[in-house]
Amino acid sequence: MVAIGLSAGAVARIRFAVSCLWEVVASVRVLRDPGDHAVHLPWVRRVRPRLVEAGLVGPDAGLLWHLVPAPPGYLADFLTPPPAGLNPDLDAELAALRATPAGTVRAHLDLYPGERTPALTAFYADPVAGLRTLAAEIEAYWRIALARDWPRLRLLLDTEVAARARRLAEDGAGGLLNDLHEQVRWEDDTLLIAQRHCLAPDVPDGPGLVLVPSVFVWPSVLSVSAGDAPQLAYPARGLGTLWERPAGTADALAAVIGRGRARLLGELAAPVSTTELARRTGMSPGGVSQHLTALRAAGLVVTHRRGRALLSARTDLAEALLSAAG
Repeated sequence: MVAIGLSAGAVARIRFAVSCLWEVVASVRVLRDPGDHAVHLPWVRRVRPRLVEAGLVGPDAGLLWHLVPAPPGYLADFLTPPPAGLNPDLDAELAALRATPAGTVRAHLDLYPGERTPALTAFYADPVAGLRTLAAEIEAYWRIALARDWPRLRLLLDTEVAARARRLAEDGAGGLLNDLHEQVRWEDDTLLIAQRHCLAPDVPDGPGLVLVPSVFVWPSVLSVSAGDAPQLAYPARGLGTLWERPAGTADALAAVIGRGRARLLGELAAPVSTTELARRTGMSPGGVSQHLTALRAAGLVVTHRRGRALLSARTDLAEALLSAAG
């Protein structure tokens, strides 16, 4: 059990961040033990062969694979430095990773159990060169495993941040923290996390706790104390249908509202942008917009703005229609 004491000032500075590096590290854990992450099996089946071919997964793989063990093994804190800002891009996070002091790398490697693999031995001997190699591996892993899906993952994570920010505004820090995950509990000015291999310090008046919603950390949580602020990565909501594709739209519903609009309703289980809907369905963005306008007028879709994006989701009425047609 990890116990993090948060002062009033630290609680006031709780912030959210969406992190590319967190998704890389957590997704490698999924590949290590896919049976424990059943919701992500469609993704595993799609990307694993290409990662094996690229030498990024498997016994002969490089640093990234050897640094990320199967759960609940120790995970080096330096792999996930605190994200700067709400949505840092991969390049910014890799720059922070490459800047990790050599002493920090060696101190974290000393915590790995058992005999070091040749890859980790070389990393320990020359952390600067090892960090460059690790960053290059992460870039290659990102291109193969995550870049294609990142727009939709990012939309889900941004939606999660918006929902949690509203919860914070309505119920305060205690209501927010006690609603994150069953392994997380806030009581007596202390954040309690049922997580092994993590000893986070108290946070008196520093930058506060960083909450990182994640797709691939499901079904557990991960917490680290790297850098100036402790971090808690927790599963974002809406993962149940993330990798699903509708098997086919019910002909009865398509006959009533049109096949294109019925297809869009099937894709709107979670908030999605017009651009992403166009990519998924093969329709033009203009065609998607026209269909969404008609669906909104019928009370089947609601749309709200998130930053520069307009996100649409189906309503309870649409859910009832789809259920009846199914």
